[in-house]
Amino acid sequence: MEKLIYLDNAATTAVKPEVFEAMKPYFLENYSNPNSVYTFAQQGKKALDEAREAIAALIGAKANEIYFTGGGSESDNWAVKGIAEASASKGKHMITTKIEHHALLHTCEYLEKKGCEVTYLDVDEYGMVRLDELEQAIRPDTVLISIMFANNEIGTVEPVREIGAIAKKHGIPFHTDAVQAFGHLPLNVDEMNIDMLSASAHKFHGPKGVGFLYIRNGVKPATLIHGGAQERARRAGTSNVPGIVGMAEAARLAVRDMEENSRKISEIRNHLIERVLNEIPFSRLNGHREQRLANNVNFCFRFIEGESLLIMLDQKGICASSGSACTSGSLDPSHVLLAIGLPHEIAHGSLRLSLSEKNTMEEADYVADCLKTIVERLRSMSPLYEDFVKNQKEI
Repeated sequence: MEKLIYLDNAATTAVKPEVFEAMKPYFLENYSNPNSVYTFAQQGKKALDEAREAIAALIGAKANEIYFTGGGSESDNWAVKGIAEASASKGKHMITTKIEHHALLHTCEYLEKKGCEVTYLDVDEYGMVRLDELEQAIRPDTVLISIMFANNEIGTVEPVREIGAIAKKHGIPFHTDAVQAFGHLPLNVDEMNIDMLSASAHKFHGPKGVGFLYIRNGVKPATLIHGGAQERARRAGTSNVPGIVGMAEAARLAVRDMEENSRKISEIRNHLIERVLNEIPFSRLNGHREQRLANNVNFCFRFIEGESLLIMLDQKGICASSGSACTSGSLDPSHVLLAIGLPHEIAHGSLRLSLSEKNTMEEADYVADCLKTIVERLRSMSPLYEDFVKNQKEI
């Protein structure tokens, strides 16, 4: 491929060279199991302790509140299933939203089959939770509120601080899926009243297959994985020392460069949004215009299918998606776009472009130029568009 423009960073990111270098010794030299008793193993244990302390400091937590996992999906599963099991005698009602990642929604569906009740909150046209509806949904038997920090498809950033305050007022644990937010937005678990927080390293230039769950001291979800004493006997499995070291280094770099990266990426994002909305008729920006992730752009183009658009972009060397990478094989329209009120025929024509600090303004212009050509070509083959134009002329 002569040209490659990677605009699917919400799906995964490239591991930074510094992160790879930090991991290498724990593959080749310090490869011991950190739970072993001999001296050689202490190198790995020390690395885990340092990584735990470093990540905790980045979110205003204590080191013993950080639990290493296999990624964001596992962290979400542990938080929700764990509270459901641990709180079964107190209540079986949970509150979430209709736009959560499927790692959360499918877990809630599983729990409903086990006797739990789940309230799925509506959102407004921008994907924003309505705080009054959240408070009205709380019941005496509510044991968990789980609302994502920032949406993985449309980029809308939720009012997490206010949500946390409502949960705290009612004495209900608050979990947030921060997989898209960690490393991209400032986070402080105390200031935001967050009791549990999920994150995944590969979303901020760390390795795949490793993440963490922050659990506030005093909050006690049941163990998800049994079989060992790792993670203070709450998450069994041999510790992924290289991955955890890499995650800590990636987190450090992401937070260090957050302000500069956000400024640069936002400028490119806004330029791309302006060009597309001004130059491609019947296009729509999804998500909140201001309260959104710096790296997220999500459009809908009427009268075309998103899958055809992705294929033709790929032929131009542009990597993009139509929504969540976890559902990219699905022919159904995005549940997020349906939840913000889009009809099926418009939701089918969606495109998500997610940037990194490596992208350039020149690449944004190339993408905009390609989109203009591709959308025009696809519409020229669309009988729906032909009928629409004909009707417009008659009017």
